[in-house]
Amino acid sequence: MTSDLERQAAGLFTVGFYGKGVTDDLKGLLSRGVGGVIFFARNVAAPSELLELNRDIKATADRPLLLAIDQEGGQVARLRDGFTALPAMRAVGATGSAALARELGGVIARELRAVGFDMNYAPVLDIDTNPDNPIIGARSFGRTPELVTELGLALVAGLQAGGVAACGKHFPGHGDTSQDSHLELPRLPHAMARLERVELAPFEAAAKAGIASFMTAHVIFEAVDSKYPATMSRAVLTGILRKKLGYDGMVVTDDVEMKAIADHYGVEEAVVLGLNAGVDHFLCCHTAELAHRAIDAIVRAVESGKLSQQVLDTATRRFGSVRARFAKPVGAASGLATLRAPEHLALVERILASVDADLSETGKDPTEVMERIRVERELVRSRSAS
Repeated sequence: MTSDLERQAAGLFTVGFYGKGVTDDLKGLLSRGVGGVIFFARNVAAPSELLELNRDIKATADRPLLLAIDQEGGQVARLRDGFTALPAMRAVGATGSAALARELGGVIARELRAVGFDMNYAPVLDIDTNPDNPIIGARSFGRTPELVTELGLALVAGLQAGGVAACGKHFPGHGDTSQDSHLELPRLPHAMARLERVELAPFEAAAKAGIASFMTAHVIFEAVDSKYPATMSRAVLTGILRKKLGYDGMVVTDDVEMKAIADHYGVEEAVVLGLNAGVDHFLCCHTAELAHRAIDAIVRAVESGKLSQQVLDTATRRFGSVRARFAKPVGAASGLATLRAPEHLALVERILASVDADLSETGKDPTEVMERIRVERELVRSRSAS
């Protein structure tokens, strides 16, 4: 029988799964009490099937549950066939139009709600200051904090007015790195004055504007904390985000299975340090076993005194506030008529018609590498077991 502590710890996780149905692995995690489920392209079938899958997941959970996805636009868009093709945010930024960005946020929200999603891990609030950055680039609205702030907040407003929780990422800024945190642990040497002037500006504005959540960056900001990445850094999350910026909303990590975390600290250590640092919720996107181990690590940490019950309660409150506001029953199939609505397609045409064609080029989805990493880890585990 699941204890109250175990269920509370599990509620701080959003997990991924494999397949286009409710798998045994997912059932096991739902039965422990996980707070949300994240979808990738591997889970997406035709819109009508996706709608029914989301309905099945919520029915299996039999409690309020946040269904989440990364539907940024451009190279990071899980929903493609049957949905409006979203431009890269670089193209949206090039229009300079907050009105268009807000309209686009509304389009994304309507199409996500039509198939049952409650949360979108977007927009990217990183600033495109480094042309050698391997994972941000066209995902960013642009190269100045002013532009990213104005258009990012407009997209957030459109999303949340449409009933979908937004998530600004990757706090406190992944735009100037030259390394991919899916594969290694980036470091940024910028002084605090530079971070305040450039990287932090969009996040500060979004915090004041009432964004539902922020996602942490698996990046070490040497001027603030030379030992831990933002995801595990109390100096970054409590010192800057909570105290300096005054944000009391939900903080969710980027995927803790990324190599920046899993290969340098381990998932169990990361979740305990993350909670003590100011994290409220964790993404564990690929491996059910790791999700179970991470939940167990939190339970053990509370039982041993390494983690206080108050920290757990605070994280539960912040996640619960977002869930209460945005988690909704999955709608009827009639709502699918909103997908690729003429006005949605016309808006995208207006955006793309007003910018240079090369701005709509997006590149490869940086998260695709995680499937290769998962397979490699499974091979290592199977060899060590034999």
